[in-house]
Amino acid sequence: MSSSPVYMTRDGVAKLEEEIRHLKFKGRTEIAEKIAYARSHGDLSENADYDAAKHEQELLEMRISRLESTLMKVQVLDSKDLPNDKIYILSTTKLKNLNTGKTVDYSLVSAEEADYQTNKIAVSSLLGKALLGKVVGDIISTKVPAGEIQYEVLEIGKLM
Repeated sequence: MSSSPVYMTRDGVAKLEEEIRHLKFKGRTEIAEKIAYARSHGDLSENADYDAAKHEQELLEMRISRLESTLMKVQVLDSKDLPNDKIYILSTTKLKNLNTGKTVDYSLVSAEEADYQTNKIAVSSLLGKALLGKVVGDIISTKVPAGEIQYEVLEIGKLM
């Protein structure tokens, strides 16, 4: 297992901690109830419900372990501690798609906090890697399933 740091925002850490709490208390309780219910149906050697509940328990414990391992490696970043002369992790950027003329805003975050629905992209993604270190006016290209897209960097800010 890699011991390299995982960079996250305070909000990202809080969400991670909340997910761990939820899984440990509510998730474990629900699975314990499923196991108890399945046990009440007799012979465990031929009890598919029991096997399914035990498998679900195993997956839950693996998820908890993975999240706790991530949490132990977290280094909290604050965007105010980073310059905004170039695009870094926790930068926001306004890009102009040179293929369509449309503009889009993205925030660069760690893979653990990436959420395409809210335009938070991972610095480790193809677009994230292409953006790192760029300045206003730079043109970048990135490959997508439909071909290649070119963007112009219009603005750089900080994720709040």
